[in-house]
Amino acid sequence: MTLLYIGLALLALLFLGVPVAFSLAGLGAALLMLKGLPLAMVAQNLHGALDNFVLLSVPLFLLMSNLLLKGGVGKDLFDAVQKWVGHLPGGLGLSALVSCGIFSAISGSSVATAATVGTVAIPEMAKHGYSKHFTLGLLAAGGTLGILIPPSIPLIVYGVITDESIGKLFLAGVGPGILLLVMFSIYTVGYAWFTGLHQGQEASSMKDRMSSTVRAMPTILLAVLIIGGIYTGAFTPTEASAVGALASFVLVAFILRTLSLKDFYAAVSQTLKTTIVLFLIVIGAKIFGKAITLYQVPFMLSELVDVHISSVNGFMLLVTAILLVIGLFLESLSMLLIMVPVLFPTVLSLGIDPIWFGIYFVILIELALITPPVGLNLFVIQAIARTNLGVVARGVIPFIFIMLAGAVIVYFVPAVVTWIPNNL
Repeated sequence: MTLLYIGLALLALLFLGVPVAFSLAGLGAALLMLKGLPLAMVAQNLHGALDNFVLLSVPLFLLMSNLLLKGGVGKDLFDAVQKWVGHLPGGLGLSALVSCGIFSAISGSSVATAATVGTVAIPEMAKHGYSKHFTLGLLAAGGTLGILIPPSIPLIVYGVITDESIGKLFLAGVGPGILLLVMFSIYTVGYAWFTGLHQGQEASSMKDRMSSTVRAMPTILLAVLIIGGIYTGAFTPTEASAVGALASFVLVAFILRTLSLKDFYAAVSQTLKTTIVLFLIVIGAKIFGKAITLYQVPFMLSELVDVHISSVNGFMLLVTAILLVIGLFLESLSMLLIMVPVLFPTVLSLGIDPIWFGIYFVILIELALITPPVGLNLFVIQAIARTNLGVVARGVIPFIFIMLAGAVIVYFVPAVVTWIPNNL
């Protein structure tokens, strides 16, 4: 019954509109005090939640994303990709998806990916007669790749919570990230092919392709620097975030010269705001996690699973159902911080690979980014396109089913996740 009461209390706070961070921290503090523990323990957990070197990478990756967004690097990137694939059926949509994939390898943020590519691609696709719902749905879904293709802020947070290797998690995200990008691309080309809509443009000359690629090369090299540096061991993910932030500033301020002082201030300001929100949620989750551990909630859940669910398949089906439902009401990081501490002991007891589980979990929370009523990517694309939310929501429906199919593939073919980290 304790498990039920705690769950209902948390849901009540969330539905009453209490911010996630304060719902977690407040309920956690109340539970600790009911155990007769001093309130000072809350302060100790508050400090301990952020006393982690790896978490330093979160604001630095956010700063890098915001600098690139304000510096307008999406235009050159989209133009270069368009020159290479724009002649294919659905070529502009394909260009947007590939641009999302490349920018995901820099940003670590789905919102930044959707905003950066969407700002450039939406007007261009509208100009060439692409239907609004198809365009907006494609860009909202393409932006979700930002939290799967490394570097990924949710994967960093998952690694901090579970003490799993961030480097292995990043490597594990590559295969599923490419898989979803390919699946999105096949749908885009197939949609254009079978409907006769959104046909390709005239093929660009090799000279135009090379010149546009040269203009986009600094951005592409930035992705190579970050990912290559992590995978070769030249620097840790945290060090990569610092290198990336500095390189991004140099790129947009001195090489491309597209970053004004006002843009720089806006990028730093937005980074601070987002970092504060994220870290408050991390602190709240730490306090809540301490409380549910004292109340033996993870043990109760494991016991419940042992009694009623005898297989890994049953447990994963339950996890999938829970995440799909709460994804309708919570944003991705909140889902991660609330559910992983509760589920992870059971994951280990059932012998599930924690690296594989982390990637599967992130694929499911990607869905939360494009499912109404609180899908963040829907709101980002809606704001850029200045349209109503229903148009964007209609456009993402096919991509929701594609992502579910991707999750099924990852479940039945775990090598999609595990092969790269196990062999590199």
